[in-house]
Amino acid sequence: MLENEAVLTRPEHLRVTGLTTGETNAVLDALAAVIEPVPLRFLWRPRLKDPNDETVLETAVNGRASCLVTFNVRHLREAALSFGLRVTPPGTIWREIQGAKHEKK
Repeated sequence: MLENEAVLTRPEHLRVTGLTTGETNAVLDALAAVIEPVPLRFLWRPRLKDPNDETVLETAVNGRASCLVTFNVRHLREAALSFGLRVTPPGTIWREIQGAKHEKK
């Protein structure tokens, strides 16, 4: 969560999202209220060039995720695919969720 806050409140990310730092923190606070901690029972290092990305991959694998949603698709895709994880940017997931909502109506 700390890395998410640090990255998402960078000026270039705020410009893209159109959110203020306060709004971004509010979204992260809401997310933190509903997430479940994932114990890292297995470490799969080293798999990635950036050591900071290792915990993202390990959390997804240990949490039995089916999809890893990230802006960092390029760095995580190959390693995630070896675990059967789909890797996609947030906008793609958002559009899929919106599409599913419209289909249910």
